[in-house]
Amino acid sequence: MTSNDSYAKLWELIKDTRFGMLTHRHDDGELHSHPLTTQNKDIDTDAALYFFIPKDGEIATHVASDPSVNLAYANTDADSYVSVTGHATLVDDQAKKEELFDTLAQAWFPKGVTDPNLGLLRVSMAGAEYWDVDESKMTQLFKMAKAAITGKPPTDMGEHKKLGAG
Repeated sequence: MTSNDSYAKLWELIKDTRFGMLTHRHDDGELHSHPLTTQNKDIDTDAALYFFIPKDGEIATHVASDPSVNLAYANTDADSYVSVTGHATLVDDQAKKEELFDTLAQAWFPKGVTDPNLGLLRVSMAGAEYWDVDESKMTQLFKMAKAAITGKPPTDMGEHKKLGAG
């Protein structure tokens, strides 16, 4: 990825979007997506995102053979969208589990942070792309209407940036 400023911008865009869609590849080549809760309290300096998953589940099985994943975040209220490419690994880090475990995780893993089936999925970011629209809905609609009339695509619809290899 790139600088700490880039990490900070990404975190600002995804921190209030608790659920991301993790897409991974099955052995037959088909893509599958799952909603997961981002467990981070902030973004690590090594640009990793964390998720709790069952160790005996589909995600753990498939990322073991193909660790390339995509995470998609959409916050329609804030008009911000993020796509992260990365590499997923199941990590055995009890201290990190204890740091990240909360009541929402407890709902999925009622045996708690010591549940033997509680897996910690670490996604190391390889790249990302985001779209962040800061104009009002009315301004956006006006620009789109103008574009429809003039036949020229709308401009200045917000910030769009690619980071790293993504």
